[in-house]
Amino acid sequence: MNTWRRTLLAMVCGVAVASIYAAQPVLEPMGRDLGVPAELTGWIVATGQFGYLVGLVLLVPLGDVVDRRRLIAVHLAVTAAGLLLTASAPGASAAFAGLALSGLFAVVVQTTVAYAASVSSPAERGRTIGTVTSGVVIGILGARVVTGALAELWSWRYVYAALAALCLGLAALVRAVLPAEERPYRPSGYRRAVASLGGLFGQRLFLVRGLVAFFLFASFGTLWSGLSLPLAGEPWQLDESRIGLFGLVGLVGALGAARAGQWADAGRAGRVTGLALTLLIASWAAIGQLSWSLWLPVAGIVLLDFAVQAVHVSNQHLLTTAHPDRISSVIGSYMVFYSLGSALGAATTTAVFTAHGWAASSLLGAGFAACALAVWAADRRRSRRVPSPAPA
Repeated sequence: MNTWRRTLLAMVCGVAVASIYAAQPVLEPMGRDLGVPAELTGWIVATGQFGYLVGLVLLVPLGDVVDRRRLIAVHLAVTAAGLLLTASAPGASAAFAGLALSGLFAVVVQTTVAYAASVSSPAERGRTIGTVTSGVVIGILGARVVTGALAELWSWRYVYAALAALCLGLAALVRAVLPAEERPYRPSGYRRAVASLGGLFGQRLFLVRGLVAFFLFASFGTLWSGLSLPLAGEPWQLDESRIGLFGLVGLVGALGAARAGQWADAGRAGRVTGLALTLLIASWAAIGQLSWSLWLPVAGIVLLDFAVQAVHVSNQHLLTTAHPDRISSVIGSYMVFYSLGSALGAATTTAVFTAHGWAASSLLGAGFAACALAVWAADRRRSRRVPSPAPA
């Protein structure tokens, strides 16, 4: 796969995932405009995330049944419809319906990653996955910066309208530019593809990598769902636009980890995982110094996002290599761990910070990272005792 096609797929992932996270920097004005009580504004983001979780189970397996290229274009178009409904919503009910719809079909991200893995040769699969999934991180972190800037210039509604236009443009490019897949195997139907998901949870490689992802993204969510709280308080008292700039810091680390795919291609995914999780724990030592320094946490954030992306790419490379006949299903199931872990981190960091401060939140994030490392280390020890047919 050439660079242009990898870039296009990364853009699809970035725009789709941004549609879920775009509300985070504009919750207050968005809730006020729609008449949502302040204590319920968190549901503006949660609605899209719940839709996404449902889509992982119900929509992603379609990629193992029908042409993924066509599916990507259709999902982008429906995502655009949901975004336009949100942008034009006269009240909360219509906005929530639009957010749920766009979140449901934003699982086009997983179909896109599955397509990229499917059309790549085994020798370059890791590199392709690394490039394409970098678009996910750009979407998550970049949305914080771009959304805040657009909303400050015009309105939050323009943000959703712009995302809808991008989705429609990308849908047209996908149909025009990307090649069709040549897949030797397809399940007999959609029901079988969905039913097969349960069997994955009994497989060692999938379960180990899923648990690693669960704790990995719990640590990630602890940072990015809680960071604005200490930055807005004493002694820094940063405004929303400056807080949003920390998303750019995270991008540096995440993009630096795109090379993790090449390491996975070279057969080093297991060692990369262990090293990256160790760096993840170390990053929290720097992030925890936020009460008196900004530069140390900045360095820690770069390290954290590098580590998270490196492990995430390694996980997906191993799983798609082990299950080439049902890539969509295995990635969709794997991302359930991602969603649940992110939700855990987001829910716990705010409660811990409110009760005990940022140092406690940092210990929480480091604790999640340590759990991920423990899962990986236990599996490595078992692998040495009992040979496994697939690398971990």
